[in-house]
Amino acid sequence: MATLDLSGRILFLTTNPAQIEQQLAGVDLHDVPPGTLRDDVSTDEITPMSVLTRFDERLGRVPYVGLRVGDRNPIGMDGVRDGGFSVTVAGHRYGKGSSREHSPLAEFRAGIRLVIAQSFERIYRQNADNLGLFTSTDFGLIERIQRGEPIDVDELVANRDALAAAILRSGGLLRYGARHMRDIRAVAPAHTQTQTHTQTQTHTQTHTQTPRTLVQKILERHALRTEGTSEAMPPGAGVFVRADWRFIHEYYTGMATHMLHATFGRPLALCEPQTILAFEDHLSYAHKSALHLRNGLLPDVRELSAAHRQFASEYGIRDHGYLNVQGDAQAEGSEGISHAMMAERYALPGQVVVGTDSHTPHSGALGCVAFGVGTTDMANAFVTGAVRMTVPQSLLVRFDGDVARGVTAKDLVLHLLADPRIRAGLGVGKVFEFAGAAIAQLSIDERATLTNMIAELGGFTGIVAPDAKTVRFLKERRGIDFVIEPWMHSDAGAAYAEVIEIDCARITPMLAAPGDPGNGVALADLAERPRVDIAYGGSCTAGKREDFDHYHEVLAWAAKQGLRVPKHVRLYLQFGTSDVRDYCEQRGYLSAFEQVGAILLQPSCGACANCGPGASTQAGEVTISAINRNFPGRSGPGQVWLASPPTVVASALAGRIASFAELRAQHSRQS
Repeated sequence: MATLDLSGRILFLTTNPAQIEQQLAGVDLHDVPPGTLRDDVSTDEITPMSVLTRFDERLGRVPYVGLRVGDRNPIGMDGVRDGGFSVTVAGHRYGKGSSREHSPLAEFRAGIRLVIAQSFERIYRQNADNLGLFTSTDFGLIERIQRGEPIDVDELVANRDALAAAILRSGGLLRYGARHMRDIRAVAPAHTQTQTHTQTQTHTQTHTQTPRTLVQKILERHALRTEGTSEAMPPGAGVFVRADWRFIHEYYTGMATHMLHATFGRPLALCEPQTILAFEDHLSYAHKSALHLRNGLLPDVRELSAAHRQFASEYGIRDHGYLNVQGDAQAEGSEGISHAMMAERYALPGQVVVGTDSHTPHSGALGCVAFGVGTTDMANAFVTGAVRMTVPQSLLVRFDGDVARGVTAKDLVLHLLADPRIRAGLGVGKVFEFAGAAIAQLSIDERATLTNMIAELGGFTGIVAPDAKTVRFLKERRGIDFVIEPWMHSDAGAAYAEVIEIDCARITPMLAAPGDPGNGVALADLAERPRVDIAYGGSCTAGKREDFDHYHEVLAWAAKQGLRVPKHVRLYLQFGTSDVRDYCEQRGYLSAFEQVGAILLQPSCGACANCGPGASTQAGEVTISAINRNFPGRSGPGQVWLASPPTVVASALAGRIASFAELRAQHSRQS
C-alpha cells in the first residue's frame, strides 16, 4: 500500500505572526487550537502578483511571501523550503480568490506534500489535485504525522470523489490523462438538440423526468464518458465535460505550454483549436506599475508575453492582444479583459465556457455554464477537449422587491457576500442560480456583475436563465437573432441545497471594508468616513457599458455643478474592453470624465491585479474601488474599500467615502 512521505516538519499558519516566525527559526508547535489558525488564506497571499512571472522551479522559493498576519508578512523568500516543511495547516476557506495554479505549485516545489485545512475553495483544491498535492480536512492526521506514523494514500483520498482519487493516485491530471483518456465519447442516447457557436449538434444523454436545474440540463448536454468516469452525474461526482469555448491568458499560457511539451512533446495535436481563445489582458500596463518597476519584473513580463504569443502563433489560436495606442512602440492597453470579451462576443445561452480565470462565471449572465480552471486543467483540455469538474449542488438566490435608486448590482452582491451563511461557506463549490423580480429588471451587464463575483462567493458558477433581455443583448451587441429553446430554464420542483430570499427594497449602497469582500457594511452605517487617496473604476466587474453609464451620471452632474476631483485624490476610469471604450466615445462621455479630472485608461485588468495605475504604492493609502476583491496586497499595499461604480466616483469627488445621494445633499447645502 502506497504511503505519502511526510517526514518533513509541519507549518501552522496561525493568527500570531511571532508563532510563524518561531517555526521558521526551527521551533515545532504542538497542540495548536484550530481557532488560532488563519482563515481565508487567499491565493493572492500564497503567491502574490509579484511572483507570478515565474512558472518553473523558482516558484519553490516563494510560497506564503504575501501572507498577512497582524501587521506584518512573517514568511520571506525560501522560508518554507529552507525550513524543511512538508505539511501546511490552516483554517477555513483555504485558497480562496484567484484561480492561479502558481499557489499549489509553489507549495509543492517548496516541499509541501499535504495541506490540512478546515475547508478549501474549489479551484485551489482541484489545482492541488492536478499537481499531485494532497489536501485534507482531517485534523486527526496532525498528531499521527508528528509521531512519525506513515499515512496511506488510500486514507487521504477515501473521502474524495472517484476521479479526484484516481488523479491523485496517478500523480496528477496529465499523468492520469495519458493513462486513462485515450477514449473520450459523448454520453448516450440522444434526444435533444442545442445550438452551439458553429453549428447545431445532436448531443446524447440519458435522463428521467426528475425536475432539473438549468445547469444540470446544460451539463448533461455536454457530458463526456472516459475510462474511470460513469454516465451518471449526481452532485459530488467527478466528471469530464465538453466545452464550447476554452480560453487562457498570458499568466498561464507559458506554464501550460511548458507542461504540455514536457508531457507530450511537440508539436502538439490540439483538440478543436478553433474553439480555443488566447488573451493578453493582465500586463499591458506593467510598464506603469510601481510593483513591476520596483521589482525589475518587466523582462519577466516580456518573457510571459513572448511565450503566450508563440503558443498562439505556433498553433493558430485566435489571440486578442495588446493595443498599439496612436502608433506608439509601447503598447498601452489590451483589446479587452478575457471574460468580459467572452460575454460581449462569444458565449451563448446553453453553452459551457471555461477559462483560466476565477471570474470566468461572468458569462453566466447569458445563461451558460462558465467556470474557472487552473493551468493543468486547461492544458489537459487543450489536447483532450475534456474539462474536469465536480458536479455541483445549486443554491437558488431570489432577489425580489424593487431596487432603490442609487443601488446597483454591486450593492446586491456585496450584501449577499456579507450574509453570515455565505461567510460561513454555504456557497463554496455550488452554483448560484439568480432569479426573482429584481433579476428580471436587471440588464445583462448588471447580471454579469453578480455572476462575475461568484469567485468571491466561493461558488462554482453563477447563472441567470436567458430571457427577452438576453435575446435583445445578443441582437444589439452581436447582431445575432437568438432563439431561446424550450429546455433553457430550471424546472419547477428542481432540487436546491438551499433557497436564499433577499428583499432588494431593504438594500442601500454597500461597502466592503478592507481585507475581504465579505466585510460588508451599509454605507449609511459607516460613522467614520475615511479620506480617499485613490478611486478606481474599472476591471471586469465594473468596466462594462452600464458601469460607465453610472460613472457618467455622477460625473456629468459634477461637471454641471463645476465640481472637480480634489487635488489629493486620483480618480482612474479604465475600460473593460475596447467595445466599452468605443461605446463611451460614441455617447460623448469622455468630455465629462476629463472635465472633472478623471484619468482614463485603455482596457486592461490593471489595478485590480496590481498591474498598473490605480494600485496603491504606500501602506497608508486608502483606495475606494469598484473591483471585485480586496484581499491583503491584492491592489497594492494600501487599504482597499469595495463599492459600486456610483459610490466610487462620488467618493472621489467628495474626497472621502460618500454615496452619490450624500454628495448631492452636501452640494445642495453648500449652495
